[in-house]
Amino acid sequence: MKKDLTKVKLPQRFDITLLLLLVVIAICSIVSIYASEPFLPAYLTVNSLIFKQTFFYCIGFIAIFSIMYVGNDNLKEFAIIGYKILLFLLIYLFIDNTLVGLLGRSSNLLPFAHSVNGATSWLNFPVIGTLQPSEFMKVVLIVICAYEIREHNEEKTDYSFSSDIELFIKILKWALAPLLLILLQPDTGIFIIIGFSLAIMLACSGIRKEWIIYTAITVGILVVLFLYLFFFQQNLFSSIFGESYRLQRIYGWLAMEDDILGSGMQLYQALLAIGSAGLMGHGLQSSVIPLTEAHTDFIFSVIGLNFGFIGCLGVILLCLALDFKILQIALRTKNQTEKIILCGFIGMLIFQQIQNIGMVIGLLPITGITLPLISYGGSSVLSYMLVFGIVMNVSSKAKKHSDYTYFN
Repeated sequence: MKKDLTKVKLPQRFDITLLLLLVVIAICSIVSIYASEPFLPAYLTVNSLIFKQTFFYCIGFIAIFSIMYVGNDNLKEFAIIGYKILLFLLIYLFIDNTLVGLLGRSSNLLPFAHSVNGATSWLNFPVIGTLQPSEFMKVVLIVICAYEIREHNEEKTDYSFSSDIELFIKILKWALAPLLLILLQPDTGIFIIIGFSLAIMLACSGIRKEWIIYTAITVGILVVLFLYLFFFQQNLFSSIFGESYRLQRIYGWLAMEDDILGSGMQLYQALLAIGSAGLMGHGLQSSVIPLTEAHTDFIFSVIGLNFGFIGCLGVILLCLALDFKILQIALRTKNQTEKIILCGFIGMLIFQQIQNIGMVIGLLPITGITLPLISYGGSSVLSYMLVFGIVMNVSSKAKKHSDYTYFN
């Protein structure tokens, strides 16, 4: 039975545990950014970074309370509006990137378009600063695709491969254009995050388990083949994959010691920073080991360098506590749309955490994926705080109602 859920958002029903976890993570982020000061390039100041990170966290907490007040009832409608706006912005950035390439210019041509490290992924606004549309696109895609999955499951009449293919096509209609535009920026990290989160949602949607088995086998074969070519067929590997910057990251990961001053430098520095820090670290704002991208991609290295094994373990436990809390909320709600949305959010969050920490300690290749909510980045912080506004609302409604079914 449907119920009007618009007025269930009451302060006394806030998930205090989740709110406290976010506050602690925000403090951890500010301290980590402050600790990265010795490694910042000359054009950045730690005070400006801390101010901006704090500002976006404040806006994020306001967003959480706003979503709690408005509710999730019209979530799909808001997500579709956001999708259209963000798709327009991605096309705008693609046009700028294309014009720059065609005209051979070294700077952006369209107003507000902004490039960093060769990727045209940002819009630079006066006062506000830079915003990255792809960070918000990953959130709206999860919401929209969750509704598509729910509606498909309600309408399907059989449990078959053809029915699953129909669902894949429905998801692809929403995701294909944004994914291509993001990949062409180029931003491989966000592309992978979105793809992984949608894959997790589909795996939890009720599709035949054969799809999951076949996909796992295919991925495993491709990984083994890739590694075989890299280690035993170097000439063939180079002829197939070329020498793109993405492949340089693979070289820096699998053959780090062969080029510690080139492609392997970032990983080598990160391992030295964490490995030399011992139990308690070198102390706040230590700079005994040089680090690049210390306030973003390699913030975990900064934490290890400054606070040692204890600091790294504390961050990992904090991430696990947050993941477990979201999982607990997902298991508690009886609303199938909410469950699928939270599956996508959990997949997105855990993937980023594993990928970032894994690449810093050499277990995974460097992809430019940041540590969510801790690395510096206003768009990333704000997009995740929007996520937690939705999660907070799901938690509060699950506590109050035990028999409602779907959003209005």
